[in-house]
Amino acid sequence: MNHTYSLGSKKEKLRPERPAGGERALLVGIEKTDESRAQALESLRELSLLAYTAGARVIEQTFQKLRRMTPTYFIGEGKAQEIAQLVKSRNIDVIFMDHDLSASQQSNLETLCEVKVIDRTGLILDIFAQRAQSRAGKLQVELAQLNYLLPRLKGHGVFMSRLGGGIGTRGPGETKLEYDRRKIRDRIVTLKKELSLLQNSRSLYRSKRQGVPLPVVAIVGYTNAGKSTLLNTLTQAGVLAEDKVFATLDPTTRQLLLPNHQKILLTDTVGFIKKLPVQLVEAFKATLEEVTQADLLLHMIDVSHPEFEQQAQEVLKVLERLGVSQKSILHIYNKIDLLPKDHHTFLQHQRLHPFCVISAEKEQNLDALLENIQAMLGYFMETIDLSLPMEDQKTLSLIYDNGFVMEKKYFKKSIRIKAQISHRLANQLKKRYSLS
Repeated sequence: MNHTYSLGSKKEKLRPERPAGGERALLVGIEKTDESRAQALESLRELSLLAYTAGARVIEQTFQKLRRMTPTYFIGEGKAQEIAQLVKSRNIDVIFMDHDLSASQQSNLETLCEVKVIDRTGLILDIFAQRAQSRAGKLQVELAQLNYLLPRLKGHGVFMSRLGGGIGTRGPGETKLEYDRRKIRDRIVTLKKELSLLQNSRSLYRSKRQGVPLPVVAIVGYTNAGKSTLLNTLTQAGVLAEDKVFATLDPTTRQLLLPNHQKILLTDTVGFIKKLPVQLVEAFKATLEEVTQADLLLHMIDVSHPEFEQQAQEVLKVLERLGVSQKSILHIYNKIDLLPKDHHTFLQHQRLHPFCVISAEKEQNLDALLENIQAMLGYFMETIDLSLPMEDQKTLSLIYDNGFVMEKKYFKKSIRIKAQISHRLANQLKKRYSLS
């Protein structure tokens, strides 16, 4: 039986799609002239993990060393014909390309192969659409998806006919893929306004948070490096942590007490990845504000991964794009429990500084980590010597809640207190009590 899918008056024949989670996928890897075979294979392995996270079953993989991109299919015509045959013989539902495609290249491949073709950016956007939970996250994903979709409207028959569900159809595509350009542009304007309002709300929240000044420490890193696991281990936050890329998108902030009784706010952020789509970096700037506003960054690095050094460099590139590469950064080499005994001595060479070696899951070396954080936030604290009226219990509680009391003496009408508190709180108290 033929199944027909339509967009307006145009009709396309396409194999019926399988339920999400069971789609049979073909991966197409690309080795460009400016990269090594090892780099290309690692990128293909990462694409496989992305496909698994999206809910696909990888049935087949193929690879091409590409000397030059072709305008018709991106890959060579012979390779495109070979892929079309693979699709038919292996009963493939979706093709994932490990590179970004132009709208015409995507359309030409879909016409040739008669199945969905999704490039790397499209796949990552689909995963983000699945994972976003907060209103801000959903709005940011939809904005990124619509910016991605806009140039793909013209003559994009099969792509615009995906009304059967599955990978590549989540987010705005579930409800109205037949948006015309005007409607999509109008929706983009609306989304930007809504995100601007949310950004203003977050700014107000941040201002209130600064009224009870605590240092903010943001956990950053490559996706699946163990960021959420660290947050859960240190604060019992209960954030989803699983062996999938982009397991969590929305930032989670919890309070943490350091060994010197200093309180900090610890924030988990979205993971980075190679070839992170520009649309996502732009759309998620509001979420990544937690990184730009942080007093200290914890850079998580999965040392059990064979390409951990390259992954670390990718993260540093994104931080540079965000304009935060000059912030204080503590590099955390995580998952040492997955290495052979004594193998982590390799960290003596080409390691990033300052650094700490831990296992977040096995809770190894966490005391050293907290001491490192404490030392790097030393600039945030200062010692005050203050006499308070006996009845000013509110200020006394504020100091206890947000600092470390070193000495306290009671007199007839006053309390003398010596404590380590943040510069912000110290400045507030100096103004209130006219201290120099």
